[in-house]
Amino acid sequence: MNRFVIKLGSNVLASPSGGLDSGRIGAICGELAAARRAGRELIVVSSGAVAAGMGMLSLKKRPTSIPELQAVAAAGQGALIEEYSARLREHGLHCAQVLLTYQDMEDRRRYLNARNALEALLRQGVIPIINENDTVTIDELKFGDNDLLSAMVAAKLDADVLLILTTVKGVLSGPPDDRSSQLVERVEKWTPELEQLVHSSRSSHGTGGMTTKLQAARHATRYGSRVVIMDGREPGLLGSAMNGEFSGTLFEPAKNSASARLRWIGLRRPRGIINIDPGAAKALRARKSLLPVGILSVEGRFVEGDPVLLRGEAIDIGIGIANYDRDTIARIAGKKGGELSEVLGEVHYHEVVHCDNLSLHEEA
Repeated sequence: MNRFVIKLGSNVLASPSGGLDSGRIGAICGELAAARRAGRELIVVSSGAVAAGMGMLSLKKRPTSIPELQAVAAAGQGALIEEYSARLREHGLHCAQVLLTYQDMEDRRRYLNARNALEALLRQGVIPIINENDTVTIDELKFGDNDLLSAMVAAKLDADVLLILTTVKGVLSGPPDDRSSQLVERVEKWTPELEQLVHSSRSSHGTGGMTTKLQAARHATRYGSRVVIMDGREPGLLGSAMNGEFSGTLFEPAKNSASARLRWIGLRRPRGIINIDPGAAKALRARKSLLPVGILSVEGRFVEGDPVLLRGEAIDIGIGIANYDRDTIARIAGKKGGELSEVLGEVHYHEVVHCDNLSLHEEA
């Protein structure tokens, strides 16, 4: 285990009195420095811009409107990276601010450009500090707290481990305030029962909750990374984790990780849903293409070339690239091969999703 992505949540970095907890950031940077001296490659995905901005602007309550949140995040982003930079310089290290959007990660050319830049920073011994570019995108301000972004970064940079630091000790068997709730220490395979353990929570600083952390774990493990959800407030746990001593909930990676291209497809956000019958679901699991005859219905709005979620028997099978737009697929749903020309005239594709453009979910 050499390459780590460390995701730091807003509430790990925020001070109860407002602004950033400088002491905690300093302690975290000390553990990062020790890991760098041991030869680890580190990529940090850090929330906290809104918390930093609230402190700068003396705000007691988190703004509710998107423009105000964007403004507060923009004001706080400089303070956040300045804090990291100052604390890491105490250990002779440098960091680099990298602001990304989901569009950067979904567009293959932009993703490759970002990956090349991040790889160059790692070769120079610089620690990238990645955050969502909140001034041009609003998804993270509304929901997610960078959890899913950290999973995308881990998957696309071939990280050995994704460490998600939060304010609970890991995934619990029940609500955090229930004394009978037990820590789930190890997850080897995703199950429907695991989803039932999710108890999402919100706070004045963060926007995620355990829901998005489990989604992040699901994504990252599917593409070959171990994931640990752990308490980021406990001194020493981060350093121990980077030495292979995990505290919290450890998610083991999928046995058969996807190729780089399928990894890129599988981490794209679907623009719509194609509901399929049991026969089509069985064919997809056998690595066959999706044909119109197996389609029951279509949801959402998407065009040719967009990622779509393939759902069968109330189970998400995987994500694939659509060969037709939503309206065309709705017209040919349930049709056999010989009937396509009657509906379309000229038939460009007999497959709605080709098997080469299909990223299957491990649990499907």
